[in-house]
Amino acid sequence: MRRLAFVLPTLALLACLFHAAPAHAYGGGPLGIDHKLHYDNSGIWKRSTQKDLQYGMIITVIGGSFALGDQSRLGDTFWRSLDAMTFSGIASAGLKLGFQRKRPSQTDNPNDFFQGSGYQSFPSGEVAALSGAVTPFIVRYGSEHPAVYALALLPAYDAVARMKTHGHWQTDVLAGAALGTGIGIWAARRKSPLILGWLPGGFSVGFVHRFQ
Repeated sequence: MRRLAFVLPTLALLACLFHAAPAHAYGGGPLGIDHKLHYDNSGIWKRSTQKDLQYGMIITVIGGSFALGDQSRLGDTFWRSLDAMTFSGIASAGLKLGFQRKRPSQTDNPNDFFQGSGYQSFPSGEVAALSGAVTPFIVRYGSEHPAVYALALLPAYDAVARMKTHGHWQTDVLAGAALGTGIGIWAARRKSPLILGWLPGGFSVGFVHRFQ
């Protein structure tokens, strides 16, 4: 089941990538698949919609963690999601500083790596964070409630949207999805949530249980 938790978000993302790519397209980059999509910053692909999803996920995960604490299976999963989302964001930020890749909005050449600290296309931090956030829920509940696998569509949507607004190349979002999913599985398999262990014990109770 944990293997499926890694494979299914990746398959969903790949399906979206191939659907979005024109049949005649060829490209460059590490895998030879990177190319610009037709620019589209309207409708569901608007940058503001992408940000709404990102901020909505952050609020939901943090809110669920502190509200439920670690006294229930769901609350424990929220804390693991918070771990995965946080460390996916930190890891992707570090990799961006190392790879220094130009975004499609900054160049037509997908091979522009190591161009300076101002270029931070690889990997996609948003896709990594979203993939990390949903993976613990897929690991924990996927076998019992298959509909939970639909959460994989959130990072897949964001991946396509980021490419359509020329924020990232194909390998940027694939790397972000792999990074976030891997960290999400790590967070789901830990004996206990990491960030919760750094906080005072009262946070494990949760606001909902504390004021009942």
